[in-house]
Amino acid sequence: MSQQLHLLTETLVTPIGTLVMASDEQEQLRAVDWLDFEDRMRRLLARHYGSQGVVVTPALNSTCHAAALSAYFEGHLRAIDSLLTVAAGTPFQKRVWNALREIPAGETVSYGDLAKRIGQPTAVRAVGLANGANPVSIVVPCHRVIGADGSLTGYGGGLDRKRWLLNHENRAGKCAEDTVTSALALPW
Repeated sequence: MSQQLHLLTETLVTPIGTLVMASDEQEQLRAVDWLDFEDRMRRLLARHYGSQGVVVTPALNSTCHAAALSAYFEGHLRAIDSLLTVAAGTPFQKRVWNALREIPAGETVSYGDLAKRIGQPTAVRAVGLANGANPVSIVVPCHRVIGADGSLTGYGGGLDRKRWLLNHENRAGKCAEDTVTSALALPW
């Protein structure tokens, strides 16, 4: 009999809803989803680890994940870059999810661009499905993928949240850029 995976959950109130985070005992982030979609997150965990393969309990103490995501929502976009994530999925899905983490905050790519980045330019639909199956939203930034025509396309948390996240990253990135430009300005 295989050992059960024990996950600790915690929540974080954000400007666009409450996030639920699930991490393992090694403090690796396994899932992030919106509270209004917590059932979907639990179904996904059961699909990957078996219905008896995962035990989910509330965390007694706040983790670095909550602090990093809180900082992200305050405008410190790079705060989530170093969070360790582990997600069960196919090798193809994991390649897509790794490529998502390479998209800088404030930038977007199309599904076709993402397919090219992983070396499979004709796998646009498969990339879209893998993007949609991402269990660690925001940290693995699936919201940064848009349609080839620049339109906002599906996001598991809803298009309003996707729009907000992209606008947030653009605003925060612009503020950081202005700060650097001001600091470098010569006095004459």
